[in-house]
Amino acid sequence: MSNSDTIGRRGFLAGAASLAAGATLVGRTPASAVPVAEGVTKFAFPTDRRVRVLVTGDAGTGTRTQWAVADAMRAFHGREPFSLALGLGDNIYEHGPGGAADVQFADKFENPNAGLDFPWLMVLGNHDNSSVLGGDGGWLLRGNLEVEYHATSQRWWMPSRYYSVRIPERNPVVEFFVLDLNPLAAYVPPVFSPYWAVDGQFMNEQRDWLDRALSDSPAIWKIACTHHPYLNNGPHGSAGCYEGLPIEPINGVHVKRFIEDHVIGRCQFILSGHDHSLQVLEPTAASKGTRQIVSGAAAKTVGAEPRITANPGLGALYENFHELGFMVLELTGDAVDLRVHTVDLASGASAEAFRRRLA
Repeated sequence: MSNSDTIGRRGFLAGAASLAAGATLVGRTPASAVPVAEGVTKFAFPTDRRVRVLVTGDAGTGTRTQWAVADAMRAFHGREPFSLALGLGDNIYEHGPGGAADVQFADKFENPNAGLDFPWLMVLGNHDNSSVLGGDGGWLLRGNLEVEYHATSQRWWMPSRYYSVRIPERNPVVEFFVLDLNPLAAYVPPVFSPYWAVDGQFMNEQRDWLDRALSDSPAIWKIACTHHPYLNNGPHGSAGCYEGLPIEPINGVHVKRFIEDHVIGRCQFILSGHDHSLQVLEPTAASKGTRQIVSGAAAKTVGAEPRITANPGLGALYENFHELGFMVLELTGDAVDLRVHTVDLASGASAEAFRRRLA
């Protein structure tokens, strides 16, 4: 394991000491958003009312598989240009960055996505907040390093840990609400810091912000973007039974409550990664018409064992657990169309595996 793949021992011990001391560790919120550095010009958001969105997640490996999917996305972009992209978390495997200038940002984001020159709305995942074990979500402060990277990258859009973007800005067709639910889903719960607690300052401020933002949104389509899914047929399971575990809070019960209290029935779609699969699930009675979509196969796949034992399976328009791929979401004022493209690793070619008008 290289030095860039894990945070330094001194930094880890300092972070652990701060947690043990009960220090307030400030998470970046919209009120403390990171400004763009002088001399950096961000790729512009689209201004037209037809929005074509690249939906991808769990990409940040820097491996051949990530490059194969990125090549296929570039080929698609050459035929039908994207307006912007959604990166649904786990942006820097396996432990997240070691600093805002970590070479991993180049190796696992900038270089693979060269030529995909449009804004990438980025979501924080559990691997982006790792402490000891990759993906444990146990050092939430690490996610701030990805927020800091917003200042210097043309593509990477993450001015705070949670935020929203309207497209176009005036009279928007769609508003994306990027959420940070990692404090509610960490495998190592933040028991030493009240700031990150389920009902602590960070999550309460995010709840208040989201309620106001949804109420104030003039957008036709409202889309919540999370790393951890609410509903899921893959091995990570649905919120409330993550990994098939009955143990609170690591079973995601607080994610379930958050989404049911603040998202479903208010957003038409939830887009998530985390599970390394491609799923277009049917809304349930409990989801109040909100549809869950999972796109987490940009570098890894589940393989031959799609479901955990405790997950009975949910109705799906499409699901694929063994192929790499990405999604294309096209929005206008009166319709939402979704396409799923799978990618053949041997040839590098993509094929349309699913197409449907969802609204």
